[in-house]
Amino acid sequence: MKNGNGFAAVVPSGKRVKDAGDRVTMDPNAASPQEKVLIQAPNFRTIEVLVRGTSKYVMNNFGAEAREMMRQDMARGSVDKPRGKTKRAAKDFDKGFTDSMHTAAAGWPGIPVTAIRAALVRAAQLCGVEMTQAKMCVFVEADGYAKDGQGLVRITKGTPEKCEDFVRNKGGAADIRTRAIVPAGWEALLTLRFDADFVSSQSVVNLVHRAGQQVGVGAGRPFSTMSVGQGWGTFEIVTDDNRKGAS
Repeated sequence: MKNGNGFAAVVPSGKRVKDAGDRVTMDPNAASPQEKVLIQAPNFRTIEVLVRGTSKYVMNNFGAEAREMMRQDMARGSVDKPRGKTKRAAKDFDKGFTDSMHTAAAGWPGIPVTAIRAALVRAAQLCGVEMTQAKMCVFVEADGYAKDGQGLVRITKGTPEKCEDFVRNKGGAADIRTRAIVPAGWEALLTLRFDADFVSSQSVVNLVHRAGQQVGVGAGRPFSTMSVGQGWGTFEIVTDDNRKGAS
């Protein structure tokens, strides 16, 4: 049953009795008042927070061609794999650059919604909030979507540039990886939806601040699961004071 304040459910609360085996049952014939449980409707609100990169943002998209090659390799299986060393195809560094970019179907570069949301959840955990609770209270709205359906927040200031980094793969082999980076100073307008019954707008803003300074987004972020972090992908909240200082 729904009322103006939420959903009300009537729950029977008959007299509890014990049988010979000490099992607790409900006596439907017992005269007992009914219990009413009231569930409030969610109190969602939306705020916009402008952020600016304090370090470069390194994109690390898994390109469509790389996914297709992995799929073919998995479909082929180990039985049909050629034995011995296989010839390595020539590396297309320009293609590595374009494939690493997170690009919306409309053509603009962006940051995955999941990356920002993960940063917020990790920052909440640092403040003592359970990750499961943070996941249900704060959401990031997408400005658009990539061709594969991935939600993106638009980078409103900054242009991706090609960067070549010397890295070591999981097996320890050296490699030169070409990726798209957006230099420090990039900007993005975050649209955040939150449940105001559990978290205030100021707490959401503070959460964004912590996520930007302590967690980050993209490859080489401070909270990198693959390394100790390179300090990349950090950001700050743009205010009237620091906007004047940057201009």
